[in-house]
Amino acid sequence: MSAPVATTTTGPGRELSAAVAVLSTAVAVISLGVGALLAVAGVAGYAAGAWASPEPLSPALIGAAMVGVAPALLTMGRAATWEEVRGLYLPLVVVMVGLAAVTLLNAGALRVAGGGPLFLVLFSLGWVPVVSVLALASVGCLAAQYRRPAGEPIRTGHVPMPGWSKPLLAVLGSGWLGIGAGLLFLPGFWGAFVPWTVNRADAQGLGVWALSLGVGVLASLAEDDLTRSRPALRAVPAVAVVCGTVLAARAADVDWGSGGAVSLLALLGGLFATGVTGQLLLRRSGTVENPVERPRPGA
Repeated sequence: MSAPVATTTTGPGRELSAAVAVLSTAVAVISLGVGALLAVAGVAGYAAGAWASPEPLSPALIGAAMVGVAPALLTMGRAATWEEVRGLYLPLVVVMVGLAAVTLLNAGALRVAGGGPLFLVLFSLGWVPVVSVLALASVGCLAAQYRRPAGEPIRTGHVPMPGWSKPLLAVLGSGWLGIGAGLLFLPGFWGAFVPWTVNRADAQGLGVWALSLGVGVLASLAEDDLTRSRPALRAVPAVAVVCGTVLAARAADVDWGSGGAVSLLALLGGLFATGVTGQLLLRRSGTVENPVERPRPGA
């Protein structure tokens, strides 16, 4: 596996908005707390989501994905330009808007509507405004970021993706995107392929996360720059590891002989391999963190 050659490119870049950095940090902190609650409760056998679930594995996996992506979100504020973080921020928008839509479309399944243990009812009651506000804020910050004009020329380290990786990334991203779209828009049909019992809200919630992973992988492929994909490269292996740990802990709930289980393991393995390989290639190329250099006056 030969390392890609790092080059230097010059071009305009948008300065990263403070709103994007602050929102990403807020989402990361909330995701760590809420995700850990969902994941730990699910591993213990309790479905602690905002809506009622037939089995604890679905909310546990949603929580695991939240935990896995949070550390990478916390690093976004260190970036100098929008181009360095958009490969992770765009999937964040997909998740927040998607979860808000799923919550509203399945309002009747919420704990606050159907009743249940007091803690879960209160959790569900808080989930609705928090997810809705974060969804609106994520879209607003994205719009504000793109209203910023391109700044002065900047010189950045550019590490192109090796040619052999692009077909693999296209397959991986398309797989996550297709599964996510199916679960989100046709939950009754595609939910039957999930290798454990899910209801409509579970299928759509899982679909939102699958869709966001597909968007992230394909956005990185379009970027064709490992340096700019650095935040996403941190996120995807962490998501794969935490989700894999939850699956292992609840292995008895999964129909491992089904095609859905095999596909899920392959897609999670692809995420892990993508993140680890990308970071190794970055190290071998000799690039450093946030390699942005602005021209000096008179240069």
